[in-house]
Amino acid sequence: MLPFGVGAIDARLGDGGLRLDALHEVAGQGSGWGDDAAATLFIAGVAARAWGPVLWVVRTRDLFAPGLYQAGLDPSRVLYAQARDDAEMLALMEEGLRHRALGAVIGEAARVATAQARRLQLAAEGGRTIALLLKRPPRGGGDPFAVPSTAVTRWRVAGTPSAPVPWDGLGRACWRVECVRQRGGDPFELTVEAPDETGRIALPARLVDRPAAADRAPQHAAG
Repeated sequence: MLPFGVGAIDARLGDGGLRLDALHEVAGQGSGWGDDAAATLFIAGVAARAWGPVLWVVRTRDLFAPGLYQAGLDPSRVLYAQARDDAEMLALMEEGLRHRALGAVIGEAARVATAQARRLQLAAEGGRTIALLLKRPPRGGGDPFAVPSTAVTRWRVAGTPSAPVPWDGLGRACWRVECVRQRGGDPFELTVEAPDETGRIALPARLVDRPAAADRAPQHAAG
């Protein structure tokens, strides 16, 4: 199990954190680069807290190593593989999950069939390698989560204004994080601060002492 270390999240997850032997999907709330970057860094923060080397399968060489480092993921831990298409990306992810010597395996795809997601979930089961799939918006637009999936959790991440600070400049980046589906639990959403250098997110100071009921979002249909 990989808890976030934030009670407001872990208490709402049916497993008390993210299952290591499972597939988890993440997408930006919108189609803009800002939300896409937030989703990427959300995944980087999760991988940063995993136990070993990280395999990141990319379609294009657009990852910014200093940004990953800011989210806690040391570039020296990351093994990169470039796939020609989604089919090759999924095959590389599956091979990495079955290897059992990696802490996390990450891939990026616009469309993943239910059967393909199931293969990733089955490859992860019984191990300690967390599978993280960044869902890109389909070409021409649309919902990245339109196709049903066997992923244990599905998340949407969006940028939101950071808290004011008493000096010139910006405060720690904030995101609106929504768990749109989880196996064995209900959907929820809340505002968090982006990962620090250890990969840990946090509640903004203004929400730390806020009653839990005040930040409880209305329930959504499962994705």
